[in-house]
Amino acid sequence: MYACQAGGMSDRARIEAFLEMMSAERGASPNTLDAYGRDLLDASEYCGGKLETAGARDLAGWLADLAARGMAPSSQARKLSAVRRFFRFLFEEGDRKDDPTAKLDGPKPSRDVPDVLSREEMARLIDACGEDLRLKALVELLYGAGLRVSELVSLTLGSLPRRKGERWVTRDVIIRGKGGKERLCPLGGPALAALSDWLAVREETLPRNSLARTRAEKFVFPSRGKEGHLTRRRLGQLLEELAIMAGIRPDRVHPHALRHAYATHLLMGGADLRSVQTLLGHADIATTQIYTHVLTDELAELLETAHPLASR
Repeated sequence: MYACQAGGMSDRARIEAFLEMMSAERGASPNTLDAYGRDLLDASEYCGGKLETAGARDLAGWLADLAARGMAPSSQARKLSAVRRFFRFLFEEGDRKDDPTAKLDGPKPSRDVPDVLSREEMARLIDACGEDLRLKALVELLYGAGLRVSELVSLTLGSLPRRKGERWVTRDVIIRGKGGKERLCPLGGPALAALSDWLAVREETLPRNSLARTRAEKFVFPSRGKEGHLTRRRLGQLLEELAIMAGIRPDRVHPHALRHAYATHLLMGGADLRSVQTLLGHADIATTQIYTHVLTDELAELLETAHPLASR
């Protein structure tokens, strides 16, 4: 069941129906559904279990309460987004004749410019992989394709580019991202080479237990765990250990940091923002625009050091 099992009876039934719709019609992931359930439950509890009949004043009070609790603007905005979707659902189903969230002003989440690993630091990370073929393939796919951590660990053999013998016939990996949307991510030569090296020894790492092997054999990065593939937590641990070997602060090296580096280095190399948006699988280009701030900072520094008037 989803995360909304508590709360008022009418709210619980409506929230369950909403989550079922999000799963069936929108292809929302289990993590997304759980997050929606928790956010709607929070609003329901504030409204005394009567979220379904809440008015704009009630919801404005709830937003003020979130701020009073010291919740970050980004978290407030996420919760409000869930409530907006919920009331849109009630309106479309005919359970409400109005949308009390229509005139609510949500907080504007501030986007911190990410601390992006440099090209030189990425080269050090890759070199530090040494003879660990699995780790090198993981790093090359995070940095060479900009995959999200969940997309990478759950990658299946059927999603990989086609091969004929030892030769890659295509270069695109099929990624099922947020909302169940599929996109093609082209792989460069280093990523394909690292993937080939890993696939050559991958079968040796498959679990020997027949049940665990059945669960794991379809994944590019198999594991003995119940999910059948490498976990997000374990990948994070591997990257922390790699950072130490590369002489980089471990808190700066995590799966999303490599995705940040992928996007930023593409823009630095001349890629246009729309192309990067497509490659990353962002639904909104505003999410991609954060990387232009990093690029602007680097260009400003270049101006200060390279322009003939900079020394005056």
